[in-house]
Amino acid sequence: MVSLTIIGFVRHGVTAWNKEGRAQGSSDVPLDEEGIQMAEQVADRLAAEQWDIIYTSHLIRAKKTAEIIAAKMPGVGLVEDARLRETGGGLVEGTTEAERIEKWGEDWKLQDMGFETHESIVSRGLESLDEIKKKHAGERVLVVSHGSFIKRMLNELVTDTMYEQSLDNTSLTIVQLSDEHNICQLFNCTAHLQKTVEN
Repeated sequence: MVSLTIIGFVRHGVTAWNKEGRAQGSSDVPLDEEGIQMAEQVADRLAAEQWDIIYTSHLIRAKKTAEIIAAKMPGVGLVEDARLRETGGGLVEGTTEAERIEKWGEDWKLQDMGFETHESIVSRGLESLDEIKKKHAGERVLVVSHGSFIKRMLNELVTDTMYEQSLDNTSLTIVQLSDEHNICQLFNCTAHLQKTVEN
């Protein structure tokens, strides 16, 4: 019988820069108060499920989200891996679309902004996920990371569908990995945010 490894991708909680529409990239932006609350909500959801280990990007917005999740899962280890970080945004980090247009013009996307290359992102991301798959064969692994990064990984892992929709903060996306065919079992689910918090 083939042992299937399950990866549960979780995007970090919301930040002030998310709300302002600022490109975050590799900038180390913390969760805001709402982001912490969202992380608590996804943690409650995940604590009611079976997960064996948590991996996280080293950037504080993902790491804090992962720490909040881990706090509700006694005995579940937390591993930091810088390869799970967000796409490097070069010169545009910290700017809004309006600021980019004002500074570089309408065609700023066509200019050399020092973005991390697609090849670099895919290489480091798949290297990390391949190690996770080998080390945790047959287990259920949470990976707390970033919207653009998770979407790129999803499109590399699951090739029968193109995922273009942006991922919501603290959304859960579940991928079943096998040697033959990877399957996306759940995409961008934020059901935990719809539940009213009971006092």
